[in-house]
This record gives sequence, structure tokens and C-alpha cells, in this order.
Amino acid sequence: MATNKFFKSLLFTLTLAISLFGFSIEDSSAYPVFAQQGYANPRAANGKLACANCHLNQKAIEIEAPQAVLPNSVFEVEIKVPYDVNKQQIGANGKKADLNVGGILILPKGFKLAAKSQIPAEVKAKNKGVFISPYSTEFDNILVVGPIAGKTHQELIFPIVAPDPETSDVKYLTYPMYAGGNRGRGQVYPTGEKSNINAFGAVQAGQVSEIVSTEKGESNITIVSSDGTKTSQLVPAGLNLLVKEGDIVKTDQPLNIDPNVGGFGQEETEIVLQQPARIAGYLVFCLCVLLTQIFLILKKKQFEKVQAAELNF
Repeated sequence: MATNKFFKSLLFTLTLAISLFGFSIEDSSAYPVFAQQGYANPRAANGKLACANCHLNQKAIEIEAPQAVLPNSVFEVEIKVPYDVNKQQIGANGKKADLNVGGILILPKGFKLAAKSQIPAEVKAKNKGVFISPYSTEFDNILVVGPIAGKTHQELIFPIVAPDPETSDVKYLTYPMYAGGNRGRGQVYPTGEKSNINAFGAVQAGQVSEIVSTEKGESNITIVSSDGTKTSQLVPAGLNLLVKEGDIVKTDQPLNIDPNVGGFGQEETEIVLQQPARIAGYLVFCLCVLLTQIFLILKKKQFEKVQAAELNF
């Protein structure tokens, strides 16, 4: 319990430090810290990843990983988060901003992030400026990254080191691996409130009697129902309205164009922790089969020569 509290405090400190250097949690609600503080395990029993609870739109991702790896070997897992880089999202301040991306990788138990000394120089160059961290002290096999600039990081590379079954309780088996990738801000804050990346519906049916812009750039929309009841609601700054004064609206009818251009996707794959002796045995078996075939052909040729000699005699 004490370790968990310490880790959450550390995450809060890191988040605060990042915000002081020009970033804001509100500006990019893709921060993994939200999931880390709210979910001990980011993968639910039904397979849904925690990121999908705030990023409601679905977008495809791709995961690339080797089919099999050897113990203590370092390999790469790549999560591709494609999107149109010309698209922009609405920031928390109502202004246009480029999309950020983030990712989560759930590895089999025993697999973990490779140490700096184990990472090839080529991968270090690709991951320059990218900070990958374990999800928590309890789950060092779960890695998170982001939010980072999407224009230059649509391919997230995770350098991984495989465990050694000879020195751990891991077995030589086939294991599942889960990945998630997100682009853009979320639609729901951890508190359950909507962000400004939403289509806001009318709270009551009636006629739009007045639309006033506030000092913060928000649109204050007044709707008068058929019985004369007036209600006012705010539509966040930066959103394009679908209604104008005099329009008749229904309850929950969208008042603005849905600004969401991002989304979250998840995929899964399998990886085999291969035993070196098994590979050596397979190669020896293949060699034996090859030699057997060669000797069979040579014996057949020899037999044919003997038959030909007997016929000529």
C-alpha cells in the first residue's frame, strides 16, 4: 500500500513537472497517468483496455513483433498509430492544435523494457525524445508511452528483453501480447465530465431564442420550450455550431459539429519463447533427413549402374 501511494505521488510530481515545461494535462487528456491512477490493471476481464474508457472513438492500429524469440534476447515491438497529419484537434483552450499519440503494450510476465545498455544505437536514434515507462511497480511487463507529437511518432518502438526460463519461473511457451494506440484527446475526463471534444446535445426541446458569446469564447445558447421554460447551456469555445437563433431543436439534438478526429485502437498477437536446444535439435533432425535423402539418391544411382551393367553383359 505504501509503495502504491509513493508511486502515485511520483507520477503526480512528474506530471506537474511536465506541465511546468509547457504541457498541460487538460491540453492532452491522453496522459497514461490518468489510467495509472484509476486502474491497478489496465486490461479488464473482457479484454478492454482502460484507455478506451476516455477515448471513445475507435481507430485502427497495427502491431509488429517477432514470431519467436530466444531467452535474454533483445527485440523490438512496434505499434503503428496512423492518422492524417493534416488534421488538427481542438485544445482545452478552444484553439486548434496538432494531435498527440500514445501507446500501451502489455507483455507476458517476465518480459520487460530493455536497459539502455542493451538497446541498439539505431533504436536509440529512432526513440530520441521518447520516454517509455512501466505502468506501475507491480506490472513492469506493462509499458506506456505518450503523449508525444504525432507528426513525428506514428510508429512507437518498444525495445524488449526476453526472460530466461533457466533463472525464472517463466516457461518455454507461446504467450499472448496486447497493444493499444491512441491519437488525439479523449472525450471523457477521469472525473466523468465531458471534455470539449464532444457533440453537445440540447438539454430540452424548444426554440433557440438567443446565442451569446462569452468572454472565454464559449457560446451561451438559450432554448425556450413550448410552455415558456427557458434554459441556458454553454458550448465550449472553438466548436462550430449547427444551430442558429430561431431554430427548433429536440432534446439531445447536437448543437455543434462533433470535433473528434482521433480515436483509440487495440490489437493482440502471440510470441513464442523458444528454447535454443529445441532449435538445435530441429536443425540436427533436418540435417539427418537431408543426409538420408542424399544417401538414398546415391544408392539409387549405384543400383541403376549395376542393373545397366548386368543388361549389357
